[in-house]
Amino acid sequence: MNVKYMYSFLAVVVLFLIAYIGVEALHLQILFGLIIPYVAVIVFIYGFAAKVMGWARSAVPFKIPTTCGQQATLEWIKPDSVDCPTTSGGVVLRMFLEIVAFRSLFRNTRMKFREGMISYNLEIFLWVGALAFHYAFFTVLVRHLRFFTEPVPLVLQWLENVDSFFQIGLPVLYLSGAVLLAAVIYLLLRRILIAPVRYISLASDFFPLFLIGGIALTGILMRYFSKVDIVSIKQLTMGLVTFHPTIPDGIGGLFYGHLFFVSILLAYFPFSKLMHLGGIFLSPTRNLPTDTRARRHVNPWNYPVPVHTYEEYEDEFREKMIDAGLPVDKMPEPEAPAEGASEESAESQPEQKE
Repeated sequence: MNVKYMYSFLAVVVLFLIAYIGVEALHLQILFGLIIPYVAVIVFIYGFAAKVMGWARSAVPFKIPTTCGQQATLEWIKPDSVDCPTTSGGVVLRMFLEIVAFRSLFRNTRMKFREGMISYNLEIFLWVGALAFHYAFFTVLVRHLRFFTEPVPLVLQWLENVDSFFQIGLPVLYLSGAVLLAAVIYLLLRRILIAPVRYISLASDFFPLFLIGGIALTGILMRYFSKVDIVSIKQLTMGLVTFHPTIPDGIGGLFYGHLFFVSILLAYFPFSKLMHLGGIFLSPTRNLPTDTRARRHVNPWNYPVPVHTYEEYEDEFREKMIDAGLPVDKMPEPEAPAEGASEESAESQPEQKE
């Protein structure tokens, strides 16, 4: 039984208790409100940049685009310009659909045995859950920019109005927060309850989900159940972004636990599978055209080396190859006899009688 999800769950619980007890009992507001967020941002920026630069400097020895359609060959065979693009425009379109709509995940199938036969079904629920998770997370992230801007841009105000159009009581319900928590729960249950997925899942697969779920849950608790001082929180965040840090009074341990979760996620991000955010743009399976039949792809790692051709090898070992019975491309030319030797051989022959 795979119990790695329990380790990740306990790790997230311990992280929250560290921040909550550190603020409520030990009064370490400066550590959890100033020092750790700054360190997390620095680690995130440096780690993200180092990872992307390392990928950008890596040579691509082979052209390995993942394709699902007909490659451009003969004029009378219609190619698939999206799944097997041969032009830069086709690559841009495929990348756009992959990033915006998760097209490859939509085309993913699951194999099942039914009545002794193999069948393939679309993983439509996985695609919907992943799409809802990413878009809700992105909306929550953008919407939180209002804590770091003064005055709040009009675009963020419009986004808040759209996100809260389905008003249920006061304060208004943000759909992005509810969808994010629901999507995280679905992705967690899928990894825990489906045996094949649970078997291949690692603790590093569960930890980000539990951590993001903790961020969503503490945010919902602060907004709808345990009220917090928004003015003080805005003062703290504006102090962080303007490099004039301050710790206002009246902020409880729940907010610092929420902030600690965000800081851990930022610091953990460049070293986890979450880096597919940047890796998708540099993946040779996506950003290369499938034009191997039209253009030769040269390995950039190739460098000039001294070579010994077969012709040179055969010239060097031809006689030994012939003695050993090995075939050769070029037989040695017979040696021409010398002039003196030919005269002596002629004189030594007996005269013929008439």
